[in-house]
Amino acid sequence: MYKEKRVTAIITAAGSGRRMGSSVPKQFLPLKGRTILQRSIEPFENAYFIDDILVVTGQDFVPLCNRLCRDYTKVRHIIAGGKERQDSVKNALDFVKDGYVLIHDGARPYITREIIERVLADAAEKGAAVAAVHTKDTVRQLCGEGSRTLDRDRLYNVQTPQGFEVPLIKAAFKKAYEEGFYGTDDAVLVERMGHDVAVSQGSYENIKITTKEDLPVDIRVGSGFDVHRLTENRRLILCGVEIPFEKGLLGHSDADVALHALMDAILGAASLGDIGKHFPDTDDRYKGISSMVLLEEVKKIAAEAGYAVNNADITIMAQRPKLLPYIEQMRKNIADALGTDINCISVKATTTERLGFVGREEGIAAEAVCTINRI
Repeated sequence: MYKEKRVTAIITAAGSGRRMGSSVPKQFLPLKGRTILQRSIEPFENAYFIDDILVVTGQDFVPLCNRLCRDYTKVRHIIAGGKERQDSVKNALDFVKDGYVLIHDGARPYITREIIERVLADAAEKGAAVAAVHTKDTVRQLCGEGSRTLDRDRLYNVQTPQGFEVPLIKAAFKKAYEEGFYGTDDAVLVERMGHDVAVSQGSYENIKITTKEDLPVDIRVGSGFDVHRLTENRRLILCGVEIPFEKGLLGHSDADVALHALMDAILGAASLGDIGKHFPDTDDRYKGISSMVLLEEVKKIAAEAGYAVNNADITIMAQRPKLLPYIEQMRKNIADALGTDINCISVKATTTERLGFVGREEGIAAEAVCTINRI
């Protein structure tokens, strides 16, 4: 049984992720507070029957992997990969002496301990095993000028981990290199030696992150509220539009109450504080500054945290003046500043039926709601 022998997990994270279209390999992209690679490692780290974990990555990303894996007690080595996936696995296998080895893609973050244990148990019994699920689609095979339908009940989509007795997989790699053969996965190398590979029950959720469409939609919601007093000898600026009126809003900047509410909504959605934190009214750099400039800066701050505004809805509460003639320009200003479509921006104006400080024309209030999504 496998419990009597050492079990090593190899996590492959040397791919470039070109199909993802990201500036960094997909395994280092964030996923719910961790990287995809960390999510792929954690089930192995937490499984009592795993003794050692080896992570193989691109040479340039070894320092990053060291930082990401420093809290995992079972990660023994961060290993530089090779030109092809097979070369990378081979580099890691050189560190494995005996027992069983499980080889898992670092871009499969939804792996579970149950799947890992099933593969390991089957590998201990049969020598080699792969996680797999029944193919859902009908598959046709080209045959000369025609084609034929394959028996779907006999077809599986192969996943990882793939488990092997260490002497068997090492012999399979040795034979492959002697014959100059490169396979699409590790199990095919074992098959070439005439050894059967057991099929262990995988999961349709155990997907490999390959393109942006494979990533979960990470949408956050933020809300903001702000109030400024109306006073004489000030300009009235709302959503970047100067509106003719006998009074303006009092504030350290241009006191654009609507944009202040929107900026707080964006920052709040991204858990980045509020405008007081980023643009304090004790800082003379922001005295009289246009809130449109600050909104563009908030967009950059959110982008650095990995977020972009999806849509925004602003409600301005003012007894006077009438704002309807200026709404479209307000929407356009915001859309331009955020780099989004005007159809994603809503600005509404309402009175309070002469109730409260707004109704008494002592000030103007605004609230904003926005959604942001992971870039």
